[in-house]
Amino acid sequence: TAYEGKASYAWTGDVAGKVWTSFISQKVEGLSTWGGGGALDKTALGDDRANAWDIGTTVNVAGLGLTGYYGQGDGIGQTLQLNGGFDTTGKSRDSDQWYVQATYAIPTGTKLGLSYGESTLDGNSGEAFNEIEDSMTVFGAYHPITKHLNLVAEYAVSERDVNNVAADAKAKAKTISLGAILFF
Repeated sequence: TAYEGKASYAWTGDVAGKVWTSFISQKVEGLSTWGGGGALDKTALGDDRANAWDIGTTVNVAGLGLTGYYGQGDGIGQTLQLNGGFDTTGKSRDSDQWYVQATYAIPTGTKLGLSYGESTLDGNSGEAFNEIEDSMTVFGAYHPITKHLNLVAEYAVSERDVNNVAADAKAKAKTISLGAILFF
């Protein structure tokens, strides 16, 4: 079973915007761990719950848009829901995430944007890692062709920093994306 809820409030005018908050509590059944004895060496760890909440706001004034977001989870995992949310002993892992974004619409209608965000998954006592941190910076340009079609150009830099007990590991990727967004 899962319980989810969301509340939001939007307003218009010279200073327009929106605030929102949401939560989820989801039952996770059949947690188990595999031993070294092969396919039959499986230990059932029972059931638990994954919980998360978030809050955010966006404000738009005179072509400038600002957005801020923060959330926390326990057992919810990182990047994908429930991905890495529990360790091999069935204990839940804490996670948090945040991002900030600024956009500006220039007179041609093109919107330029810059955003940065981080997502962190904490390791539990006795695990090989203390923390996994994913971050991404995105520079983008979005040009409306019609009310429902925008051309998109983005340059993104994503990084992963794994704080291991023995030695840290880092990875970095740079991506250029060109395409279109269809709104319907």
